[in-house]
Amino acid sequence: MTDITSAPISDADLRRETAAGLAPRIVELIELLFFAYRDFTAGPDKILAEFGFGRAHHRVLHFVNRYPGLRVADLLDILKITKQSLARVLKQLVEQGYIEQRAGTSDRRERLLFTTDKGAQLAERLMEPQKQRIGKAIELAGQGGADTMARLMLALIDRGEQAAVEALIHREDSGAKGKTET
Repeated sequence: MTDITSAPISDADLRRETAAGLAPRIVELIELLFFAYRDFTAGPDKILAEFGFGRAHHRVLHFVNRYPGLRVADLLDILKITKQSLARVLKQLVEQGYIEQRAGTSDRRERLLFTTDKGAQLAERLMEPQKQRIGKAIELAGQGGADTMARLMLALIDRGEQAAVEALIHREDSGAKGKTET
C-alpha cells in the first residue's frame, strides 16, 4: 500500500501523471474519498438508526433545516432524486413531526418545507459529528486548509452545477429560521 502520509503532490505533478496515463495517486485519492465518506457518515448513521431513518432522511432534514421555506421542487433539484423517492421520505418525516409542509404564499399549490423544533434538533444532532470531523481535518490541514478543501470539493461537483451550489450555500437567508413549534 502506498504511504498516504507522503509529501503532498503538486497540481502540476498530478497533471503530468494524468497526462502520462500514470495516475496511481488519483486512484489513491479515490480510495481516500471512499474511506472519508464512510467515516464522515458513520456518526450520523448511528443516530439515524435510532429513529429507523436512513441517509435520505438525513439529506432532507439537512437541507430543509438549512433553508427554511425550501420548495419541494427545489429540494428535488438539490438532491437529484425522483419525486417518488422524496415522497416516501418526506411522508415519514412529516408524519413523525420533523418537517412541516405549508402552502406557498403566492402560489397555494406550491409546497414549502420547514423543520419543526423536533426536526431542527435532530438535524443539528446529525450535523454535530460531521462538524467535529471537518473541524479536526481543517485544523490538521493548517493555514488555508478550509479554503483548499472548499475548492477541491467544489471542483468535484459537475461544472454546470457549481454556480448553483455556490449560490445555495452562500444564500443570505440560510440558517435556522422559520422553525415551527411541535
